[in-house]
Amino acid sequence: MKYIDALVERYPQLSAVKEDAEELCRALIKCFSSGGKLLVCGNGGSSADAEHIAGELMKGFLKKRELSKEKRARMLGQYPRLGEEILDSLQQGLPVIPLGLCAPLSTAFANDCNPKFIFAQEVLAYGGMNDVFLGISTSGNSENVCAAAEVARSLGLFSCALTGGTGGRLRDICDSVLAVPETETFKIQELHLPVYHAICAEVEEYFFNNC
Repeated sequence: MKYIDALVERYPQLSAVKEDAEELCRALIKCFSSGGKLLVCGNGGSSADAEHIAGELMKGFLKKRELSKEKRARMLGQYPRLGEEILDSLQQGLPVIPLGLCAPLSTAFANDCNPKFIFAQEVLAYGGMNDVFLGISTSGNSENVCAAAEVARSLGLFSCALTGGTGGRLRDICDSVLAVPETETFKIQELHLPVYHAICAEVEEYFFNNC
């Protein structure tokens, strides 16, 4: 995988997680190839990372991902009045849902149920058999992320974690854990970004190599 290889060249300390990064790439490729989606969550800076991942996969990242002629024709066949300006602007995307962003749901669940299980509730509502769950937690111990991972496993989702240090509780819960070799929160986050950029680039290359 060329982007993962390049990642390790730029950040030699990440050679320890090279195989884990490749495993996550393969899991996402299998997920999207099967019509599944990625559910991703985290707290604070990790929540921002979850949204960042969605931004890279839902539209063009390193590629323009223009609609294919076949896709355009199918869309026009369904709705002939669809404007060329719209079709020219759209890019092919991969389905990602960053969790925790619906304020009415989050506040209602916090008021009526238990706020630390909001991610778990969303996994329950969104999750399907072909989906992947990705929990981002620098410690690997974030209670709301761990609960979501446990629900994901119970529903048959492939469950992954992006963390640091030893991987924390998520290592015992998830199918796959990518723990970057740092222990301080900000240093872990500094390594998370190039890791998930490389993963997004690999997945994009697989699905949109002709774009």
